[in-house]
Amino acid sequence: MLNIVWFKRDLRVVDNAALAKAVATSGPVLPLYIVGPGLWAQPDVSARQWAFAAESLQELQQTLAALGQPLCVIIGDATEILAEIHHTNGIAALWSHEETGNGWTYARDRKAAAWARDAGILWHESRQTGVVRRIKSRDGWARAWDRDMAAPIMPAPAALQPLSGEWPMHIPTAAEIGLPDDPCPHRQTGGRSAALATLDSFLLRRGRDYRYQMSSPLTAFDASSRLSPHIAWGTLSLREIAQATWARLRDLKADAPPAAAAEASRWRASMVSFSGRQHWHCHFMQKLEDEPRLEFENLHRGYDGLRPADADPALLQAWCDGRTGYPFVDACMRALNQHGWINFRMRAMLMSFASYQLWLPWRETGLHLARQFVDYEPGIHWPQVQMQSGTTGINTMRVYNPVKQGYDQDPAGRFVRAFVPELAMVPDAFLHEPWRWDGVTGAAYPPPVVDHVTAARAAREALSGVRKSAAHCGVAAAIVQKHGSRKAGVRASGQNSDGRAKRAPKTPATRAQLVMDF
Repeated sequence: MLNIVWFKRDLRVVDNAALAKAVATSGPVLPLYIVGPGLWAQPDVSARQWAFAAESLQELQQTLAALGQPLCVIIGDATEILAEIHHTNGIAALWSHEETGNGWTYARDRKAAAWARDAGILWHESRQTGVVRRIKSRDGWARAWDRDMAAPIMPAPAALQPLSGEWPMHIPTAAEIGLPDDPCPHRQTGGRSAALATLDSFLLRRGRDYRYQMSSPLTAFDASSRLSPHIAWGTLSLREIAQATWARLRDLKADAPPAAAAEASRWRASMVSFSGRQHWHCHFMQKLEDEPRLEFENLHRGYDGLRPADADPALLQAWCDGRTGYPFVDACMRALNQHGWINFRMRAMLMSFASYQLWLPWRETGLHLARQFVDYEPGIHWPQVQMQSGTTGINTMRVYNPVKQGYDQDPAGRFVRAFVPELAMVPDAFLHEPWRWDGVTGAAYPPPVVDHVTAARAAREALSGVRKSAAHCGVAAAIVQKHGSRKAGVRASGQNSDGRAKRAPKTPATRAQLVMDF
């Protein structure tokens, strides 16, 4: 009888509760990864994501082989695969982490759970992050997160018992699982070794100005942690990152000579901000965990029917290709297409521009962004898509001015010129508004697809009309009660004795939901 450790988005052996608990029981352990063709046929996934996952699986497989039993990789339906293993070998128990995934993985897990119950097999699911399954109230959630992240990190098992027989180990290519070609020339590399190197470089070298440089695409590619794909695929656990951050804060609190005091202060401010983002990560994932319909439906149903059911194909294509006629928007989209990553503020601007100025339905634009993000995390992505589209009912409308954002974030035009080379001849003074230049940009770059001022005004009026309706406030209050923060966030003024960020005093949940600094 086998103990099956079902790897999902937890591609590591360190701080892997499912693996550690399975090894602690009697009986052999089979590490298993199931490649579900149904998952990779979904509209929110892409070959760039699989390429990162495949690299991570390859390193995990090598690590497990060194422990005694390589990772088994099987393509197919999860329930059918488990049933076949049970028929031929017997399954003593099934072990995995809880996953807050997309609608497809949710349905897959419900089907697998029903099969396990019918087969009399216990499925032990462990919490992987600060997300709490079947939570009844958000009260005390932040304190529970701190406790979970402070728990001891589980070491890798000393060894695994080798299994007899032939177990498939081939990790398929994107083409082998039916994914279309998806060039992403500057994609991050997957695997735990890359994750550890990225964490180390951020905490010791790149992260000093994180707090001050994460908002601009000029600086964010280096100053941001760049750990998001590794968190999404679990090559590092969030607990490892949290504790490494706290340790760095403790080191920075040590007495420093006067000449280094300013440097240490700058580092501390950035590490506190980074710690706050880790709370933020789970806060948003908890929303989808509690309400899976967020992936498909407006959180506040009062906004149903406000936007067209289907996107205008020409506007959608222009936005996806980075050819809207707004240079800074187009540069951000093209950078994302080439890197599989862009900083949070620019993600918010891209979504806001699509939802307000272009008046496109968030589901279609959200799917495009999901496919472009190597670090696609459904639990963060879909609540954020709705937040930036104004359909939560509890968040301030954030209508980004695409021209002002260009002047603010890229005043010299270096970022735009790097990704929109068609504008090379446009003088700096007109780069963010090339339609104002008397020169000729050529047919290679299009004029603006909409007047952003007029379109933004119309969008604001449409959403404001919904917010003023009599039924809006009652529904919004219920949403805040279910999903709202119970604390305003992380204060940048200091840390607790263990190096963790101090929490700000309590404020009304509605205020915490309305304000979010980008």
